[in-house]
Amino acid sequence: MRLFVGPANSAGQGWEWARSAEKFLDGVGARNMTYRRSLPFPADVDAPFPLRGSRAWQVAQLRAVRRFSHVIVESQLPLFPALGRGVTGEIRELRDSGAAVATLCHGSDVRLPSAHAARDPWSPFLLESYRDTPLLQARAERNLDLLRRLHEDGVPAFVSTPDLLLDVPWATWLPVTVDVERWRAPGTPLERDVPVVVHAPSRAVLKGTDLVEPVLRELERDGLVEYRQATGLDRDGMLRLYRESDVVVDQLRMGIYGVAACEAMAAGRVVVSHVSDQSRSVAGRAAGQDLPVIEATGDTLRAVLLDVLDRREDARATAARGPGFVQVLHDGRASARALEPFLSSPGSPSR
Repeated sequence: MRLFVGPANSAGQGWEWARSAEKFLDGVGARNMTYRRSLPFPADVDAPFPLRGSRAWQVAQLRAVRRFSHVIVESQLPLFPALGRGVTGEIRELRDSGAAVATLCHGSDVRLPSAHAARDPWSPFLLESYRDTPLLQARAERNLDLLRRLHEDGVPAFVSTPDLLLDVPWATWLPVTVDVERWRAPGTPLERDVPVVVHAPSRAVLKGTDLVEPVLRELERDGLVEYRQATGLDRDGMLRLYRESDVVVDQLRMGIYGVAACEAMAAGRVVVSHVSDQSRSVAGRAAGQDLPVIEATGDTLRAVLLDVLDRREDARATAARGPGFVQVLHDGRASARALEPFLSSPGSPSR
């Protein structure tokens, strides 16, 4: 079995899933490919973005990919855009050549803003100031229509976070993967009088940085916390920052947890975030234990952080469960189990 994953590699997950398949499933060789835009996450084929327009390079790559038995197409993006086949044409061609093909959704490619806004009062898609909502709605509708047609033709789908099962209910959850031992941090959080609280304002509107920062700045002025903003850091920089922190405030608007929260949990930090009941339920059932993320929303963050400071032993106990939770659900083993039925299936040429 030879697995090919591409071309998004969001947060390096294409590479991580390929490694998980190789590590935990017998007889599987795997490779991933991406067109690099900015942060250089690991990738087996790390193509400079200009190659996205190179027909000659992509012809050679397509020839190589045809030798794989299984292909996962990420984010409904064409693997070889310069060849002009579109993602539907590529999937049909790969299936005709004998490969089994699946799709993989990462988030905003299929998350319907209208549905998210209807179920979560903290949704960023309720903000008039967020101008990208119509664009994201149109893209999600287009991709969901594509996924429905592929589903009818026998092409399975994976999603990277539990909430996406609401948008793609026939999909299989493929948990994100992190290197637990690499992120594991020495020491116990909340031992110093003034704890260090970290928040990464990347994609600030979606993360609810507008809700997070005023609270953290106020607590810092009161001398209760030291706020460190995670900006402009590579993975090594984030690793050092998490190891030096006590509390990580992830996000307050999306109701999800992903790679950043898993890294903070693996580091044994106190993680505070807004995670929906649906996501907590799916993750809890899969892990056999509750998600060790302390719930907070825009109107409760200050009270939650003050409670963490007042009841440090309870918060430490929650943080101490983080590495074990990630080990069970996000070290690659659960991802390999999710991939196994697909990888055990033979190619199914399209009709």
